[in-house]
Amino acid sequence: MNVSEQAPGVFFVEGPASNWLIVRDHSEFLLIDGGYPADGALVLESVRELGLDPADAKAMLITHGHVDHTGSAAYFSRTFGTPILCSPEELAHVQGKEKHQVTIGQVLLRAWRPRVFRWMLHVIKAKALQAEPATHAEAWTEEKLQDLPGHPQAILLPGHTPGNVALLLPAAGAIAVGDTFVSGHPISTRSGPQMLHKMYHSDPVAALVSAQSLALTKSPTAAHSPDTERSPGTVQAKVILPGHGPALHMPLAEALSAL
Repeated sequence: MNVSEQAPGVFFVEGPASNWLIVRDHSEFLLIDGGYPADGALVLESVRELGLDPADAKAMLITHGHVDHTGSAAYFSRTFGTPILCSPEELAHVQGKEKHQVTIGQVLLRAWRPRVFRWMLHVIKAKALQAEPATHAEAWTEEKLQDLPGHPQAILLPGHTPGNVALLLPAAGAIAVGDTFVSGHPISTRSGPQMLHKMYHSDPVAALVSAQSLALTKSPTAAHSPDTERSPGTVQAKVILPGHGPALHMPLAEALSAL
């Protein structure tokens, strides 16, 4: 596990195979995503490493409902009463009522490849098959998000899952993209901005279209600002925080052009 402050108050945690974020605003903080089920102790450690108490988390925001991002959500909800929040379109997935996950069959078809086989072993070790859904998760509203540290703004990007989102942190100039696109993955031979393998997406075509659309998406800040001349027309961020791989420091449009 590696914890680094990639933007003011935005701490990026690179876990064993997936990442999560801690967004701090003075003494208050929130989490974005929560690793695999076996990463729970690391999530707690990363919070305490910053001198924070896990019980004080204002919320855990979920970019999408895959088990490598929701692994500690049920624990935080049950142990600390932490609100688990996601997009309305992803709520049934996070609560465990729906499943939009790579299947065992899809993995076994490719398990002859060494990288896939090693990734599969890690998934089993990370307790993905014993993942507990966050049954008390709730759908966020724009008002709820704006009351949280960092004032995150959700951008719906369906395709990876039906309710997949990116979370813009406008004051920090950062965006948490989850698995909309990544900068690396255990089964990939590449580094830098890239789409995950198509087997991970509910709709691979829609996933790519959604990711590329970020370059043209109107900034939520601009949409609600009374001063449209001074507000950015599209989403602006130079710190990109993916669900897999290292942080990227480049204009969002440049990263998207590489997909």
